[in-house]
Amino acid sequence: MDCLFCKIVAGDIPSTKVYEDEKILAFKDIAPQAKVHVVIIPKEHILSCANDITPENCEIVGYIFSKIPEIAKLCGTEDGYRIVNNCGAKGAQSVFHIHFHLLGGEQLSGNMN
Repeated sequence: MDCLFCKIVAGDIPSTKVYEDEKILAFKDIAPQAKVHVVIIPKEHILSCANDITPENCEIVGYIFSKIPEIAKLCGTEDGYRIVNNCGAKGAQSVFHIHFHLLGGEQLSGNMN
């Protein structure tokens, strides 16, 4: 598979890991959009974005969200952060493996543009 995130999970591409367990991996984004910018992915390849969540794979998305507070605390952002899922080319998605961005570490803009 030619998926950037699958290659990171496999260890073929290095990353700065923030959190890892048997189901998910969280690592620092290489082009941060905030003081803290972490990408959270399932280790299993799930194509694309929120549009591809199904009854068969929704459990992992719930699991990711159950771990986000722990990841935020590890990053020192438990007092406030944003979770983003870019969906499709017009939504600025660049890697088509479902993932969530945790942004924080500073006062974020109220402007979502």
